[in-house]
Amino acid sequence: MSNGQLPSKQLILCDCLGSQSIDKETIEAATGLPCSPVHNALCTRQIDIAMAAIKDDGAVIACQQESARFTDLAYEIDAKTPDFVDLRDRAGWSDDAASKSPKMAALVAAALLPNPDPKVRDVTSEGICLIIGPGDVVFDVAHRLSDMLSLTVLLTDDTDPPVTASFDVIKGRLGKVTGTLGRFDLRIDALQEVNPGGRGAVTFTDPQDNAASQCDIILDLSGQPPLFSAYEKRDGYVRADPKHAPAVAEAMLEASQLTGTFEKPLYVRFEAALCAHSRAEKPACSNCLDVCPTGAITSAGDHVTIDPMICAGCGACASLCPSGAVSYDAPPPDHVFRRLHTLADVYRKAGGINPRLLVHDDTHGHEMMLLAARFGRGLPADVIPLDVSALASFGHAEMLAAFGAGFASVEILLAPKSDVTTLQREVELAVAIADRPARLLDVTDPDQLTDALYTSAPITAHPEPILPMGTRRQVTRTAAKSLRGEQVIALPDTAPYGAVIVDTDACTLCLSCVSLCPSGALADNDDLPQLRFQEDACLQCGLCANICPEKAITLEPRLNLNSSALTQVVLNEEEPFACVECGSLFGVKSTIEKITEKLAGNHAMFANPDAARMIQMCDNCRIQAQYHSENNPFAAGERPKVRTTDDYLSKRKDH
Repeated sequence: MSNGQLPSKQLILCDCLGSQSIDKETIEAATGLPCSPVHNALCTRQIDIAMAAIKDDGAVIACQQESARFTDLAYEIDAKTPDFVDLRDRAGWSDDAASKSPKMAALVAAALLPNPDPKVRDVTSEGICLIIGPGDVVFDVAHRLSDMLSLTVLLTDDTDPPVTASFDVIKGRLGKVTGTLGRFDLRIDALQEVNPGGRGAVTFTDPQDNAASQCDIILDLSGQPPLFSAYEKRDGYVRADPKHAPAVAEAMLEASQLTGTFEKPLYVRFEAALCAHSRAEKPACSNCLDVCPTGAITSAGDHVTIDPMICAGCGACASLCPSGAVSYDAPPPDHVFRRLHTLADVYRKAGGINPRLLVHDDTHGHEMMLLAARFGRGLPADVIPLDVSALASFGHAEMLAAFGAGFASVEILLAPKSDVTTLQREVELAVAIADRPARLLDVTDPDQLTDALYTSAPITAHPEPILPMGTRRQVTRTAAKSLRGEQVIALPDTAPYGAVIVDTDACTLCLSCVSLCPSGALADNDDLPQLRFQEDACLQCGLCANICPEKAITLEPRLNLNSSALTQVVLNEEEPFACVECGSLFGVKSTIEKITEKLAGNHAMFANPDAARMIQMCDNCRIQAQYHSENNPFAAGERPKVRTTDDYLSKRKDH
């Protein structure tokens, strides 16, 4: 790490009133980062020391709990905000008697890796809000919000509306609703608007169907099923139980704050050219469509399309995409690979052995570790935590990268709303490939977490770590080969790696599969009737099996780590047919012979021996033979004589 750190950086250490032991020399030696003396109360009575370090710029303060205090201090003295790394809760506060210094050094090194700039898009909301619900609830809410939002109330009952100009009132049946914050599109049937004139009780216009409207915010107090799947992930859609006053008040507050310009993170990157969703209207991969909770992914012919404004960033699509067409981008996979390598590498340099990786999200998992450290046993000294923004984005490739980098095991701490199905599928695939332990920890109590970690059986890490680089498929293959050597590994049916098995008796070498293979794993030979296959490129999308007219193709999920998987092999081949006119090779001999046998003399078009003989000709010879044949439908008769000037002059003399 010494060649990757800026010399102006300095780690400012504090033992938090003597509650943890910090080995300054070990951290310096492993990271190459200069360290301050170990302070005792940096956030209180030694705040002047922190101020001096922040003034010099380049300070990295080893305390996450008081980051807000030190950030405010930097603002007050007009200095750069320091970096922070949490050593106490993740390492220092632990009942494990083993040294925590290797883990501390690893955490410091990983925290100093440059973070890629997040990709965002501006979303503007002008505060146009639709409130849905019964009159006894929504009218009071509308009165309270009318000074902050531009409101329309969609009544779901027959309550008489108030006479007011503060908001609009309509009735109707809400049909299709699409969009997100700043751009909801609505379809309303039986729409009735308030008549602005007249005396007495408020009346409504006659109902109209298929009315279209737009709004920026939807406040749903109807008590009916939500308008969207995974509605809690839909920006701009606020929902509450109308019978629960505190929930309604909280929803009002949330809706009132949804006016202005917001930054929407762009969680995934999509390359349509790599997508293996479909070809020629034949279905293939639908992993991302099946797993997307918000409906942000839809079919668009040969590929899918992703609405980045609806995407909530769960990351499951990126983990399950076999081709890499969808990749998580917040942060991208290569940044995760660098973090894994840095954590394992620096841990070993500091004297640690057999580290275990604990993957967690930055909300629930983070809170669990804080509570376990403060009130429980804390994490074992060999358990290195890795926080990720989306748990489901940590798929089998990332687990293989961790094993290849030198982690002995991988454990993923589930959050209450984690996509367990996707994570379990990826864990099973990683275990099948690496033959190393990986598991999901479904615990909600900090003591249960520490009990599970302290009672795990010891595992020996891979003795020859690799540097995980490249795409997710490349990292998977590199790590697997390092862990297992050259062999063929059987995989679950859902694996994105495998072979194509061809029934040579049924295959006619029509090559439909070749023309539609989205990854180029299947290929032909320009000179010979051959079906060729390169296994490492196969996505197991199933398109070849779906398109084959003879049903001659089946798939075999496996990971072939032999060098043969990187080259083309022949799955089926036959002798070519020689043109009866010029002798050039074309087509498949058995197929030409079968066609000749079935058509010659048995079909009106081929009753003539000369016509039947054309079946056995190459394209050029067939065209020539057809042109010169008798009764040729393309013949235009004898070409007329070209007229010259003499012809025109002689015609004048005649007249």
